Amino acid sequence: MKKFLKALLGVLIIGGLTAAAIYYTTAAEQSQRGRRWARAEGPVPVVAAQSQLADVPVWLEGVGSARARNTVTVRPQVDGKILSINFTEGQEVKAGALLAQIDPVTYQAQLDQAIAKKVLDESQLANAKRDLERYTQLSANVIAAKTVDTQRALVAQLEAQIKSDQAAIDNARAFLDYTQVTAPISGRTGMRQIDVGNIVRASDGGIVVITEVQPISVVFTLPQQELPGIHRAAAKGTLRVEALETHSKSVLDTGELQVIDNQVDQSTGTIRLKADFPNKDLQLWPGQFVNARMLIDTLQQVVVIPTSAVQRGPQGTFVYVITDDNHAQVRNVAIRQQDERIAVVAEGVSPADKVVTTGFARLKDGAEVAVTPADSAGEDPSAAIPTGSVKRAGMNETGDPAAAPAASPDGDARREGRKRGERGEGRKRREAGSPTGHAR
Repeated sequence: MKKFLKALLGVLIIGGLTAAAIYYTTAAEQSQRGRRWARAEGPVPVVAAQSQLADVPVWLEGVGSARARNTVTVRPQVDGKILSINFTEGQEVKAGALLAQIDPVTYQAQLDQAIAKKVLDESQLANAKRDLERYTQLSANVIAAKTVDTQRALVAQLEAQIKSDQAAIDNARAFLDYTQVTAPISGRTGMRQIDVGNIVRASDGGIVVITEVQPISVVFTLPQQELPGIHRAAAKGTLRVEALETHSKSVLDTGELQVIDNQVDQSTGTIRLKADFPNKDLQLWPGQFVNARMLIDTLQQVVVIPTSAVQRGPQGTFVYVITDDNHAQVRNVAIRQQDERIAVVAEGVSPADKVVTTGFARLKDGAEVAVTPADSAGEDPSAAIPTGSVKRAGMNETGDPAAAPAASPDGDARREGRKRGERGEGRKRREAGSPTGHAR
């Protein structure tokens, strides 16, 4: 019995201590929560930017690659030994420049032989013409008509032989010229494929590859849905195209659209386009992957706001507009174009409105706000207007419909604020070693 009473007394003591710990823990949490909500009752700090009127360029973006306008593999046209290589790898050469010299001895001998054959036939022709002149001057009673006709035929035969000799000379001279391998186009040489002293043949792979890189072409693709707009813009004049570096998006060169392909690729639903670039600084290289964007229109004096101000909910897109008495007002907007920096507003915002760009955690319709100008917060709205490409509203960077989060404007802000507050309080309790935190 005594053991039972002792055990019961121990249980009661432990229970009392546990209840006391719970009581003090709950009181501490309520006190901290009260202080947190007391702080939350003040004005919500936000960063706001002034909407503006601006001319906004409309670009279409695609992915492509640079291609040389002309590429030639220089091959030998005659057989022989390479006597010299007259270019440096990577050198810029002009059309007609000497690239390599093949041993010309054999072909020079063939040319000399053809020239000598022509001289021999020309002397025979001259003698035959003199005989024909003598025969025609004699009377018909002295020389038979058949003899005159035979001599006339011999002269015609020798004249034809002279033409054949001249053709043989031209052919031999052409082969001799082929021993000097020259550049067929202006461009940049690649790595040479043969060395001095080697025997080359007309069937060999080649001596060097020359590519034309100034100017250069870029072939890129765009969705087929953009084709009507491209044709309308092209009908007004030449379209400007910019080649962009794939990572930094910096402009490598500016060119003009040259060709719209005559058919759509049915496997991808895209249309190919080609633009030419001067490439004076050699920023584009054959085979290089680049992003290309084409200017098809310019929106005149439209209302623009930072893209960070645009929120999405079940009712569509909306923004928080700052009223004259420093309260936030939810306003539904229609976005005409947007990119990662600016959004063009078709309706819902006027140029005189200020819109919230940062500080949505505790923000709700009608909440009092403490406004920090965007330029003071290091966010200059004018810097984002409008140099980049502007995409269709409701599209992401790849051109796919942008997914809208299914959440209300007020609900999202309150839930986000509670989560951040709870994470912050939990971190403070752990650092302080409170009863509900992890004791150190």
